Amino acid sequence: MNKFSSAARWVGCLVLLLAASAMFAVSGSARDEQPAPGARVQVTWAPLEQLSEVKNNPPNRGWLRPQEWTQSIADHLRKSADRILPPGQQLRVHIDDISLAGRFEPLYRPGQQDARIMREVYSPWMNLHFVLLAPDGTMLREGDAKLRDATYLRRAVAANPSDPLRYDKRMIDDWLRREFGSER
Repeated sequence: MNKFSSAARWVGCLVLLLAASAMFAVSGSARDEQPAPGARVQVTWAPLEQLSEVKNNPPNRGWLRPQEWTQSIADHLRKSADRILPPGQQLRVHIDDISLAGRFEPLYRPGQQDARIMREVYSPWMNLHFVLLAPDGTMLREGDAKLRDATYLRRAVAANPSDPLRYDKRMIDDWLRREFGSER
């Protein structure tokens, strides 16, 4: 029995070590995300632990982990901006802070995760810095933006009603159209 328990402890330690290194690698890659070389739209983030969404929601609450929602939002921003920007222009966006639509509220049933509740007072917001570059690399425009969607629940549901980040992505699309769209 002693041989088995010491082997089990060794395997348990090994599993914990592997899990910890995998978590470190994933969190490091999302935090230090480097844009793909030659990408027209580049998105970077402030360190995860500095983001309001992460500070206000412990990592084991709810449906999406920070690495998942940061990747999803960055991918969406890249695709949407790529469709809106004139050919050749490049956009660099650094997201300084973010709070996703809704807030987690505890569920008091054993074994259930907290639920993200959507209420008007829990509107999505994002603070970012952007640089728009001409095809030759010269800066066309630079600025800071504070995105807010206080009426996110009173507007039509976004294109994909099953996307848990639909309100946040719609807020980004609205900003891109206002800031870089043809009506500007």
